[in-house]
Amino acid sequence: MINVKVSKKIFNPVYLPFLKALSYIQIFFGGSSSGKSVFVAQRAVLDLLEGERNYLVVREIYKDLKNSAFAEMRQVIEKKKDLARLFKITETPLRIRCIVNGCEALFVGLDDVENIKSLRPRRGVITDIWIEEATQIARDSFKQLLKRLRGESVPKRVTLSFNPILREHWIFKDFFKDWDDSKDLLQGEDITILRTTYKDNVFLTDQDRSNLENEDDLYYYNVYTLGKWGVLGNVIFKNWTTADLSEKKKNWSRPVYGGLDFGYTHPAALVSIGYDPEKNTLYIFDEGGGAGLSNAELYGETTKLLAKNFNCDAAEPKSIRELQNLGLSCQAADKGPDSIIYGIKWLQGVKIVIDVLCTRVKGEIAAYKWREKRDGTVVEQPVDKNNHWIDALRYAAEMLHGYKQAKKINVAVL
Repeated sequence: MINVKVSKKIFNPVYLPFLKALSYIQIFFGGSSSGKSVFVAQRAVLDLLEGERNYLVVREIYKDLKNSAFAEMRQVIEKKKDLARLFKITETPLRIRCIVNGCEALFVGLDDVENIKSLRPRRGVITDIWIEEATQIARDSFKQLLKRLRGESVPKRVTLSFNPILREHWIFKDFFKDWDDSKDLLQGEDITILRTTYKDNVFLTDQDRSNLENEDDLYYYNVYTLGKWGVLGNVIFKNWTTADLSEKKKNWSRPVYGGLDFGYTHPAALVSIGYDPEKNTLYIFDEGGGAGLSNAELYGETTKLLAKNFNCDAAEPKSIRELQNLGLSCQAADKGPDSIIYGIKWLQGVKIVIDVLCTRVKGEIAAYKWREKRDGTVVEQPVDKNNHWIDALRYAAEMLHGYKQAKKINVAVL
């Protein structure tokens, strides 16, 4: 018998009643920094230790898991030495296994459907599915995931964690019919929904709280500070649709342009675009990138895209030089003081078609909005958040419209 003692002090008190919750659908949503993902990770680690549950942990994009749910569970384990010796953690593939009883957490992205079909725990069956950033996935993908919960075992559970970005989302339509927005908890026969905010996280610093309380954009204040379902009124792009562009990619004969927005803690973002001037239509063929990528790994991402030349964020000349040394054809975008508005206006003047597989571009473009102050005043300035692939799109489009920063002219009268 191995005894492991876990103090209640490591948990945010608001989540303690849900450590043993057995509802089939469990939704932990709300504002930023509320500790919801940390709690689900903590609970998953304890479940693996107890030896009756195996987890399938998913996100829309596989590589995003390493720096989110996987990192959260790993941190829970490695914070406590007597836990660390009981687990084997691997990064290729992402997997966490309790070496005492064989229970596992398997991590997979919905961008690799075949991998999902073939995943099996070493012992028993999948009992739990945790969908991190659940608003990123499609309803059909959710339905397919439910089919993985098969076989006789302990009660099955599906846990969703997310920020409530848009009231029009399928999650709101499917699960929030009986939701009372004046309350933070709904418990039904087969569903549990808990809303939390930064106020529920006892581990935040005063600066963390101040940052959230001082958010001056109305939409972001409601969603990320108060944890309320978002309602967008001032979206920038309404001129876009999605389509399966696989055949068009195969037969595309016009130039293809690439855009690259650098990042590390926040994701680096890549896009490939093509433009048909006769139809005034911009096609977004593919996307790439992710958080925590070295420049060498980022170069590897570029080789998977249709574009072979990339316009890059000018703020990182060293990274541009490293990518050029690796063999990438790339250059710095011309980032003048009005380049963002200029690029947005140009993109608003074309029809945009996004490939159905470009979920990160679609997610950002759907929520990209003009800044709206908390008093309701709208400013012609885009909110500088959740716009990594949007920025990459602007850099790529710059190679089409040829923005050049206006040069200052010094006139001297002698």
